[in-house]
Amino acid sequence: MAKTGFIQEFKEFAFKGNVIDMAVGVIIGGAFGKIVSSLVADVIMPPIAALMGDTNFADLKYVLKEAVVDAEGVETVAAVAINYGSFIQTIVDFLIIAICIFFAIKGLNSMKKKEAAVEEAPAAPSNEEVLLAEIRDLLKKQQ
Repeated sequence: MAKTGFIQEFKEFAFKGNVIDMAVGVIIGGAFGKIVSSLVADVIMPPIAALMGDTNFADLKYVLKEAVVDAEGVETVAAVAINYGSFIQTIVDFLIIAICIFFAIKGLNSMKKKEAAVEEAPAAPSNEEVLLAEIRDLLKKQQ
């Protein structure tokens, strides 16, 4: 009996609209992140790199320890470096995502305000209501 209650409770949780909406949001957010990363890496950063003398931001790094190469030219120990170029690119990604989310939330909030204003505004009387009010007023005058 307890197992059936658990299963029922889990079904109610898993199939509520909020959980499904959240899952869809996570999937769309992941895809949006890829789009923004491509925008930054493929559209925004190349002109900036060209202005900086054809520097590839992914290659910008501060080497703490050089790589060890053997006699045949094969790297035996990888270099230790601080990759600040990748960090700069990630910051630009974040800023673009933050700006997009800001404008999306701002748009949603303005739509909610408009809907609230429409709901609060008194409805204009219909033609029938105006006509009935006129008839009522005429009947009052005749009495």
